[in-house]
Amino acid sequence: MTPSSLVPSGRLVRVPRRWMRMPMFRRRREIRTDSSVDVPDHISLWGLRLAICQPFQQYANVRPTRILPGISSPLRNCKREDLDWVIVRENSEGEYAGQGGRSHRGCAWETATEVAIFTRHGIIRLMRFAFETAQRRRRKMLTVVTKSNAQRNGMVLWDEVAAAVSKEFPDVTMDKMLVDAMTVRMVQKPESLDTIVATNLHADILSDLAAALAGSIGIAPTSNLDPTREHPSMFEPIHGSAFDITGKGISNPIATFWTAAEMLAWLGEDEASATLMKSVENICARGVVTPDLGGIAGTKEVTAAVLADIKGDSSKTHQ
Repeated sequence: MTPSSLVPSGRLVRVPRRWMRMPMFRRRREIRTDSSVDVPDHISLWGLRLAICQPFQQYANVRPTRILPGISSPLRNCKREDLDWVIVRENSEGEYAGQGGRSHRGCAWETATEVAIFTRHGIIRLMRFAFETAQRRRRKMLTVVTKSNAQRNGMVLWDEVAAAVSKEFPDVTMDKMLVDAMTVRMVQKPESLDTIVATNLHADILSDLAAALAGSIGIAPTSNLDPTREHPSMFEPIHGSAFDITGKGISNPIATFWTAAEMLAWLGEDEASATLMKSVENICARGVVTPDLGGIAGTKEVTAAVLADIKGDSSKTHQ
């Protein structure tokens, strides 16, 4: 390992496949009860998460968002059926391609560059996945999000590829939005959206907003997929580690449960996935939720309630 990596050099190919099926936090650092942090965010992101996603071609980052039973959206008059989205995030290039650098450190003219990389190959494969995702959903709608009015190269290529790929899916209705206008639409007209596809950075931000609109970032899952299934996929909650609440017993386990349900579905265990997700919905409907969702249950109580519901013991699932 190096100071900038959490994965030993040349060892990624030796990561057991079963590890790739385990939910993990986006930012893995040493957990200490004093909440101190030893590894900067950019090191844990580039040295672990992206060091797994990019070589394994996990180019489709899928983030479903919906309001679970018993959970209230902060949006006034937003009904559960109004907010049911899937956000597809490009996960292999774009703004997180890792290109750029810094020069003249310490000087008045110190310079830093972040170079976004967009390839036709990368965009085509993601767009096809996004259209296929929209095609499987009831409403068959896809919103393509860019910033092509200001980013006149990469984002214009995104628009061009989206228009070309859309011809392969005549049963899917496609529309386009600029990313800033998209935030307004998500808040004001959530019912107008269904499947959303965006760049690495844009979807990263929009999916956090989506989770908050659905109640809390503590419920949101992520799947890092290689749709070809030539490489293992990885599953994780959207949120990172929250060291400010370490040991308090109030962290929300729903994102981890939902992530596990997504993983089971990907592995072909549809019945197990549905059973787990139904139990999560049941305990939410009964009000057994953590403080971020307005409840008083702790992490252990929510976990125990989900497990009891799976076993069919409803007497242990009420708050």
